[in-house]
Amino acid sequence: MATSYNRLLLASEGTEFDVGAERVAVDLAEQWQLRLLAVIPVVSNPEFEVVAPQLAERAEAAAASHLERLRAVASQRGVELDGTVRLGETPYLEIVAEARERNADLIVLRRRGKRGFLANLLVGAMTHTVIGHAPCDVLIVPRAARMWSRGIVLATDGSVHSARAAEAAAGVALRSSLPVTVVCVLAHPQDDRGRAMANVEAATALLRTAGARADGRTAEGKPHEAILDAARGAHADLIVVGRRGLGGVERLLLGSTSERVSGFADCAVLIVRA
Repeated sequence: MATSYNRLLLASEGTEFDVGAERVAVDLAEQWQLRLLAVIPVVSNPEFEVVAPQLAERAEAAAASHLERLRAVASQRGVELDGTVRLGETPYLEIVAEARERNADLIVLRRRGKRGFLANLLVGAMTHTVIGHAPCDVLIVPRAARMWSRGIVLATDGSVHSARAAEAAAGVALRSSLPVTVVCVLAHPQDDRGRAMANVEAATALLRTAGARADGRTAEGKPHEAILDAARGAHADLIVVGRRGLGGVERLLLGSTSERVSGFADCAVLIVRA
């Protein structure tokens, strides 16, 4: 059964790094004819509000102003934006809480910002923790990325996580009228090629049963590099991966692989939770 997203939540801090996520979120809401939810987390705590009340008020006002600009942009596209500013000590907790309270089924989020332990290499610290704690799937959007229009690559390993990823890919493919290329990576010489091909065939069958156009193949090498190569070879501008995998051939979708794909991809990456 294909997964259909109906409650999109854009999480933005209103920085230059968020423009890709904001752009794609509005595009998605317009194309799929959905209302767009939005949250802007603002770092604040009682001590800060007492010591520097003017700075706290200024930060909240700036967030509210940015939210109004987003609402105006969405309105021009015929999209209703229902947004809020949330104050808290930890931005990712506010994003996750908003997703739970609004029953979001997809969070749209930037890849990285200026700070964070992982910011210089993979995804930013805030994004990393949102992915790990989100109650729903997460769409990671690089700053320069745009709404997909050419094709989708689905990474599979036969695990329950990649089965869910296949359902999500089917739903997106049907709504966007795009083909899906399925890839299963053999990361080590001892990996079972027959099993990898069976994983590809199972995912391809699921996609075709749902009504999507799909083909697939196996690949060799470092999992994240092989997935990115497959996307480039297929001219795909969306990659779909599971949040985690298991052992053996399922090394493909360990959390570290999903993170590397998200960190190095030029296009949006949909990370699907089981």
